[in-house]
This record gives sequence, C-alpha cells and structure tokens, in this order.
Amino acid sequence: MALIKLNFKSKCLAMQIDVTVIIPENEQMSSTGFNEKFKTLYLLHGLTNDSSIYTRYTNIERYASDKNLAVVMPSVHHSFYTDMKYGHPYFTFISEELPNFVRNLLPLSANREDNFVAGHSMGGYGTFKLALTKPEAFAAAASMSGVMDINYFLQDGVFEGFNPKSIYGDVKNLAGTENDLFYLLEKNVKNKVPLPKLFQICGTEDFLYESNIRFRDFANKLNVELTYVEKPGEHEWGFWEDAIKRIVEWLPLSSEAE
Repeated sequence: MALIKLNFKSKCLAMQIDVTVIIPENEQMSSTGFNEKFKTLYLLHGLTNDSSIYTRYTNIERYASDKNLAVVMPSVHHSFYTDMKYGHPYFTFISEELPNFVRNLLPLSANREDNFVAGHSMGGYGTFKLALTKPEAFAAAASMSGVMDINYFLQDGVFEGFNPKSIYGDVKNLAGTENDLFYLLEKNVKNKVPLPKLFQICGTEDFLYESNIRFRDFANKLNVELTYVEKPGEHEWGFWEDAIKRIVEWLPLSSEAE
C-alpha cells in the first residue's frame, strides 16, 4: 500500500486542506500505471482529530491492504461536517469537492457500489449525515460511537474549546433540519429512497450510548435495515481499532485481494 499525504488549496474552503490517502500499489500496477479504479472508503475523524489519526491509532492500512481498498481521510477541523453558519462550507467540501478532486488525481472509482463512508464520534455523525443526504453516492455507511443525536450532544456533551455557535448559530434545537440524522432518515424512508447499507457500533460505557440506542430504535421503528453492534467499551481508540476492523470486514466488497 502507498501512503499519500495531500495538501491542496480547496476552492470551496478558500484555504489549504490536508488529506491522507491509502491506496493499493505494486501488484495492482502495470508498466503504464494503475490498471483498475479502486473501491474507496472515506474515513472521517472525530472532533479532536485530523486526517492522520487513523494511520496513527489503528491498523487501517493493513485492513485496507487485505481488501485491496483505497482509504481517503480528510481534515475538517471542528466543523461537524457541516456548512457552517459562521465559517466554511465543510459539508459541500466533503460531499462534492473532495471526491471530485481525489478521483481526478488518483484511480478511484466513482461508481456507487464502490464507495463507502465510515467514521467515529463526530465522524460517525458526518458518516450518516453524508450517507443520508447523498444516498445515491454510497453503497454502505458505518458509524463508530457516533454523535447520532445532535441535539443531545449540543446540550450535554460539548467539549471545552468547541464552539457550536460557529457551526449552527444560536439554534438550540436542530430537530427537523438537514443537520438532524433522525429527520434525514425519516425523510428518505417517506420518499422511498434506496439507502446505503447501514452499520452502527457503540460501547455500552460510552457517553453517547443512549443516543445510539435512540437512533437504533428509531431506525427499527421505520423498518430500516441497520446492522447494530454493541459491546463493553468506552469512547476511546482501543474500541475503535476493533470497530474499524469489523467494518472493513462488513463492507460489501464484491472482489477482494488475492
């Protein structure tokens, strides 16, 4: 596998942005370059992290190598994968500019069946927000210890140094908006939109456990197919290391590395 550190000027964000990419090499290359376009996992970081975090704290490169899978890991700072009220349009960046940029630069497939998204904590929220807003773009989405109920998080789980007003303004209740995962899921179900495969995992000692249960139960009430896993664990990297391994195994990859 090749590990690529990208830094480019995002037109959408009007600034330089960091992206870490893992991509298959060697036996997948011909004498003239890559001979196929790779299936791609967009892997989204949490609130206090950046694009390097998964390569530093997990074995994602080895898991991706086993599956001949490319992995794209962007930095989005404290944005909550949202077009910020007072800041930058990070959702537009993550959903439109980033995929187009990396596909123009690298041999990554644009086919829905070849694209997946996953993330932990804030990245779990971003994962489901992206998959439920752009369901036509992804075959599968997986949340690890995700912020499934944004209203609960803003009321009871805000970290020191994090200012949600820059993202959402003075709104105290985001229910029924494009930032509410419950609303997005119900809207898709009502409109009979084909959804990606959904996977959700959370530790039973995680401070976000109860909100994960609420989302699971809401999905079940709507008869949405959702793979839900829980086990003992807190909001920490030991739990996510195991979770990302499970998720890569769960992804609907029709062809795997030999």
